[in-house]
Amino acid sequence: MYHFDLYRLGDPEELEFMGVRDYFDGTSICLIEWSGRGAGVLPPADLVITIEPEGLGRLVQFEACSGPDEILAQSMAEVMVGSAGVK
Repeated sequence: MYHFDLYRLGDPEELEFMGVRDYFDGTSICLIEWSGRGAGVLPPADLVITIEPEGLGRLVQFEACSGPDEILAQSMAEVMVGSAGVK
């Protein structure tokens, strides 16, 4: 499992210099924050998790972007049941 925080990324091409494509080999899980900053270099997302402030808590949304990950998104949402604002 790898975590990428692209907040400070100045240009998506910087990801090429970091060798980021080596991490997307189908055998790893890559969690990416600020993925929009890697547009054109990163592969499409399989699952998008959005966390937003809501009142005193957080609103968590799961969006499956490819077939098998719909099951994963549903499973994750079920685990979160009981937390306010889960969709």
